[in-house]
Amino acid sequence: MTSRREASDRAAISRRFLAVDTANISDVLEELGRRDQGLSSEFRPVSGDRLAGWAYPIRGEMATYEGSGDPTKMTACQGIGPDEISVWSGGGQGVCYFGELIAVGMMQRGSTGALVDGGVRDTRVLREHGFPVFATYVTPVQSIGRWRVTDYRVAVDLAGATAERVSVAPGDFVAADSDGAIVVPAELVDEVLTRVEAVTAVETEVRAALRAGLTLSEALDRFGHV
Repeated sequence: MTSRREASDRAAISRRFLAVDTANISDVLEELGRRDQGLSSEFRPVSGDRLAGWAYPIRGEMATYEGSGDPTKMTACQGIGPDEISVWSGGGQGVCYFGELIAVGMMQRGSTGALVDGGVRDTRVLREHGFPVFATYVTPVQSIGRWRVTDYRVAVDLAGATAERVSVAPGDFVAADSDGAIVVPAELVDEVLTRVEAVTAVETEVRAALRAGLTLSEALDRFGHV
């Protein structure tokens, strides 16, 4: 179920996640017994280098159909809200689900990025807009008549790093950076964020100590392994 948090709280949490690294998020999730939340290494940045937001999943499928567009896709795109990222799933093969016009429409609704298990195009313009997008491939080929949306605001399964599939449900939190992408289950968002910020603060102290002349072993003795 989508989180009932206040909009200001959702925005603040998104900003805080942008300031931490996925590596630390992964470590904290492992400590909490959630070892398989990382997504496949095929997800790479197409525009922007950091992505953080509340999941708005969209599911689709390869399908041949007549007509000049996909009305369900347009309806799904109109449903996204502030501080949400669209999470696209649907076994695409060589076609684009996501490009500039969808990005602009979603930006107008307050979306903060997209994670696409499939194809993206208009990458130059996406970078110019400053809209963060991570995807598994890029292609100039449009999806009309080849791929369609079947549902949205439902849980989707994406390829995982250490598990075959990782579930992403509405209200989960997704973060991505140059190390990859990871999913934080909705019920763990607050605890994970608090722990990750604490780890990040310790890492900052360790770096400062190393610059001041401490050896690595001395720093680890003082601060512990981080």
